Amino acid sequence: MSRNKVIYAVAFAAALAAPHFAYPVFLMQILCFALYASAFNLLFGYTGLLSFGHAAFFGSAAYVTGHTVKVMGFTPELGILAGALTAAALGLVIGGLAIRRQGIYFAMITFALAEVVYFVALQAPFTGGEDGLQSVPRGKLFGLIDLSNPFRMYYFVLAIYIAGLLFIYRITRSPFGQVLRGIRENEARTISLGYKTDRYKLVAFVLSATLAGVAGGTKTLVMQLASLTDVHWHKSGEVVMMTLLGGVGTIAGPSVGAALVVTLNETLAELGEWVTFIIGAFFVACVLAFRRGIVGTLGPLVARNWVKRRSSTDV
Repeated sequence: MSRNKVIYAVAFAAALAAPHFAYPVFLMQILCFALYASAFNLLFGYTGLLSFGHAAFFGSAAYVTGHTVKVMGFTPELGILAGALTAAALGLVIGGLAIRRQGIYFAMITFALAEVVYFVALQAPFTGGEDGLQSVPRGKLFGLIDLSNPFRMYYFVLAIYIAGLLFIYRITRSPFGQVLRGIRENEARTISLGYKTDRYKLVAFVLSATLAGVAGGTKTLVMQLASLTDVHWHKSGEVVMMTLLGGVGTIAGPSVGAALVVTLNETLAELGEWVTFIIGAFFVACVLAFRRGIVGTLGPLVARNWVKRRSSTDV
């Protein structure tokens, strides 16, 4: 069995057993932010586009999912779908405007438009303003499976996370993903080969926004709350940190980074304002120690050790 298959099998088994050893809501929160970071990594890590406005997609989907489930009576899967479609439509609009620029200008456009979304969330009547949408019911999956049970809810969230990760893996290994890598490495050369890079960047932007929306909608059902923090610029900065910590351009890296950040936030919550300082110091230390992120740095080392062991065993 190959090294990757062994790692995936162990990780899958650990994920199935995890809710029996840790608080399910905490684990679900990690999965939601892991999917969010993976969605951002699809745009930043594989296409080379740094967005400072991904909270707009995460938060808008959170609100739409909460409203459709709580007020309109949607089932959980339809609520998440509604949130994802909203994020996709928003991604099409913001992406259509932002991809006309590059570098810092692209980042600032996404940030500015995300602030517009934040203002709408603050003023719109259905969002609850500063109070947010509270007591959002988890409902029944397909109208049959009651998700108020934390274990059922956990496995539902786990299934969404795995499906999202497999989708990203398939995209990055496809010819479309190869073009995205070409855009990241040398857009001018990719254009010279006959590819219309703006179209590829827009599709990547919309896909990333949609997956971020799925994460945001799922998070609303997990926490039974959608609030202004979901659409605040801090959430956009947080997902950048998660991705850089874990490893840009890797499949598992954003999930590792998300797990670290969420764990630190929960563990150090009692320290109040010191949490930001400690996480910032931890981030700096990790960046200095792992230039390519934790997975990006340790992954090749593990791979080389695996090859050496296999070679010595064969001899």
